[in-house]
Amino acid sequence: MAIATSLRTGNGLENFPDSQTGERAVGLRLEGIEKTFGSNRVLRGIDLEVPAGQFVAVVGKSGCGKSTLLRILMGLDHHTGGQLSFHSADGTETTANGRIVFQEPRLLPWFDVADNVAVGLGEGVQAAEGRAKARVALNEVQLSEKAKEWPSKLSGGQRQRVALARALVSKPNFLALDEPLGALDALTRISMQQLLSRVWREQGFTAVLVTHDVSEAVHLADRVIVLDEGRISRDIAVPHPHPRKHGLAELSELEGELLATILGGHSY
Repeated sequence: MAIATSLRTGNGLENFPDSQTGERAVGLRLEGIEKTFGSNRVLRGIDLEVPAGQFVAVVGKSGCGKSTLLRILMGLDHHTGGQLSFHSADGTETTANGRIVFQEPRLLPWFDVADNVAVGLGEGVQAAEGRAKARVALNEVQLSEKAKEWPSKLSGGQRQRVALARALVSKPNFLALDEPLGALDALTRISMQQLLSRVWREQGFTAVLVTHDVSEAVHLADRVIVLDEGRISRDIAVPHPHPRKHGLAELSELEGELLATILGGHSY
């Protein structure tokens, strides 16, 4: 398994493709993935196949192994058993150009917005070229007018859009999302969900989202995985076209089904 994970490395960006086919995306294959910390067995034989271009959400109680799984996918942690591989759309094993967006935007306060985004291109990029590519990425997240602002002047939602632009500027074929909207207020969160859905549909990368918000999971994902004590307890498809409107009755039914699974069979 090989994956480029650093927030500071990546190839250049000319223009984002207007594609929903996932042609540049990678598929993921996990076979018996285990992770132990001393005597604590956090992941207990995870088997999962994610086709190239799919959006998968991972939900479950705190401590069930969600973030550990995401860190392993990104190469930020190592599994202690099993096999992890990435595949192109035609099934050929390949290297993933992966990026991650965390709950905290982790912006550099001494850089303006454009330079924070350009960090995602890594070293060796000329300043003017980096800022030009950063402006393209900022336009994709509807924040081009803030290119010269300092992070301290931005709202929470705007800072998270900058973090998303930084992850996207290197044209990733796999994007990991670790509770990226968890610190936002309800209305900003909905707006960010719509933005994330649009960017995913336009750019065609594979996405794996870890979230505690079941509503967010069914709104964004093609498929929702429920983890329970380090194992996959449910794998539920969300058979509704994108983009999705909030409040759809069919999605509410899925939310109830997922909550019943997570909370031990109780109906809500």
